[in-house]
Amino acid sequence: MWNVYLKGFNAYLQLERSLSANSVQAYIRDVEKLEQYLLAHDKKLPPEQVSLDDLQNCAQWIAQLGMTATSQARIISGIKAFYRYLMMEDLVKHDPTQLLEAPKVRRKLPDVLSFDEIESIIGKIKAGTPEGQRNRAILETMYSCGLRVSEVVNLKISQLHFDAGFIRVIGKGDKERLVPIGRDAVKYITLYMNEIRIHMPIKKGQEDTLFLNRRGSGLSRVMIFLVIKELTAAAGINKQVSPHTFRHSFATHLVEGGADLRAVQEMLGHESITTTEIYTHLDREYLRDTLQRFHPRF
Repeated sequence: MWNVYLKGFNAYLQLERSLSANSVQAYIRDVEKLEQYLLAHDKKLPPEQVSLDDLQNCAQWIAQLGMTATSQARIISGIKAFYRYLMMEDLVKHDPTQLLEAPKVRRKLPDVLSFDEIESIIGKIKAGTPEGQRNRAILETMYSCGLRVSEVVNLKISQLHFDAGFIRVIGKGDKERLVPIGRDAVKYITLYMNEIRIHMPIKKGQEDTLFLNRRGSGLSRVMIFLVIKELTAAAGINKQVSPHTFRHSFATHLVEGGADLRAVQEMLGHESITTTEIYTHLDREYLRDTLQRFHPRF
């Protein structure tokens, strides 16, 4: 009985919210957890008959499955989104999730690399090799533009507008944004294209893909993770460093340098300014230094 509702929810997420296929499937799985709970407890209820008590008991059931607080909170968030959709479509008369509480999740901020640490990681690249020149261009681009790893591996030559000083990025939900690109990133991308990529055998369909492996195919996300992990270890940096660390460092360094938060939001492609505030975490020492320099009574 839930299939019709889920099919409509699926279409709404794809067409109106413009979410990626992975995000849509995550939302659908969240709602299916509620359906599983009801069936496991012999409650053959349609969505419009589900009560707050049912939802609270479902939340307890999910917790008993041994899921982390983060996973529990995500599932409840998905169920809430489902009922907001049903309300919007007049498929239910009231929203039973309004008073449903999710477990409190303490968001752990990722490690931030200092500029010197980024330089140290980049310095471990074997510059004399084709892969080294490509990897230098990749890391310079990630730090210069604050790209997600998926945005890096999917970056096209046709999206490079060096004459205007921008690149065109296709982000989450196929949303497009223009991001300024720095001189160093332009320099190393140009060197990679003119000295390495131009001599590579390129597979059909990959002609416009910027970063390629030695076989002429696009890179995988995992490969970028492995490259960064290896370089971080070689640099002797004892932090949890991933491609996202470069994105987080990009945003943090901009804010610490005085950049407007709205401008950072636009460059990161965040829909909500709240997300940007979380990613652009300012450490206490920076805040203290700002107060010392600018407050007349400090």
